[in-house]
Amino acid sequence: MICRPWVALALWIAIATGLNATAGEVPPSGRAGMQAQHSADAGGSNIMPAGLRRGINITGWFRFPSSRNPAALAGYMTDAALDDLRTAGFDFVRLAVDPEVIDGAAQRGVLVTAVRRIQRAGLRVIVSPHPHDWRLEASSADRDRLIAFWRRLAPDLVPLDSGRTIPEVLNEPVFPGDPAGWAVLQHQVLQEIRKVLPTATVILTGQDWGSIGGLLALTPEDDENVIYSFHLYDPAELTSLAAYRPGLDRAALARLPFPVDDRLGCAATAHTVSDSATRELMLYYCALGWDASRIGASIDRAAAWARQNHAHLLAGEFGASAELNPAARIAWLKTVHAAFETRGIGWALWGYDDVMGLGVGRPPEPRPRLNRTVLTALGMTTRM
Repeated sequence: MICRPWVALALWIAIATGLNATAGEVPPSGRAGMQAQHSADAGGSNIMPAGLRRGINITGWFRFPSSRNPAALAGYMTDAALDDLRTAGFDFVRLAVDPEVIDGAAQRGVLVTAVRRIQRAGLRVIVSPHPHDWRLEASSADRDRLIAFWRRLAPDLVPLDSGRTIPEVLNEPVFPGDPAGWAVLQHQVLQEIRKVLPTATVILTGQDWGSIGGLLALTPEDDENVIYSFHLYDPAELTSLAAYRPGLDRAALARLPFPVDDRLGCAATAHTVSDSATRELMLYYCALGWDASRIGASIDRAAAWARQNHAHLLAGEFGASAELNPAARIAWLKTVHAAFETRGIGWALWGYDDVMGLGVGRPPEPRPRLNRTVLTALGMTTRM
């Protein structure tokens, strides 16, 4: 998950125009093991890839480790903690990886060992690069860094089970207003991965931070063994408490309701806030009337794109801040989870060790207690 500072401008434009006032066993490896399972969306198409139904992002292990020392890095999570994820009902992990953290051969070895350990727990693994300071749309050097990252890492993934190890080209590419520019780079990287991992399923995504809009602007690759991913944090005023915009009253934003069944009541809450910028943003949120139908309509756009292009689809990230009032947070998680399930879209919560999801501390305890309220909202078991 990355916040989007540029969204603030769009919101101010919207406000200025008056919107706020109106409105177990794992299947065999290889390509066959990742074909679509019989999980039909509302239109009757199979868009969920097998083995990627319920996932969890592990956000800190190879992204914000307390130490890059190989021994310390290897001990981030215990086997017991990984087993609890499988017991809860997750069938895959999306592993966020900062390329700088695994820049050395020893660190890449720790990553490969970690993938093996996760797989021994009965979970597939998506390996997803999350660079924190690259500007690929502006820097040819950074684009070269992404290609070099996969040239180094792909050979290390060869010994792993290709049906349970899924490379993801990049997390949340930006490329504002330039879907074609991102498509060129993504194609280049896909070809580099294919040179070394010809049978691996690869995850692709659209620009605009991996949003649904970015997905819709993407021309599918001529490759049958890929999955297309999108991320969902809409509305960000609610889920991230408008983290993209500094200086707002977060405590006030945390009182926003979901669903917005009573727009006047929602607006009344906004009018109690003294900070004018926060108040206007809350009124904007209230006027849009976010509820299950609005969430579903957004996801339907992604599902329709997948059906039209005969593509497999994955919601690679979704989540809501633990600072949001519990009733709204759990209602949003339940609503989004139900929308994914009824449309046959696999999903991955952000994250295991992040406040948007289960909120386990970094580094985790040997066997941390998982948030049972969140697990229940996602239809998972709490018997562990």
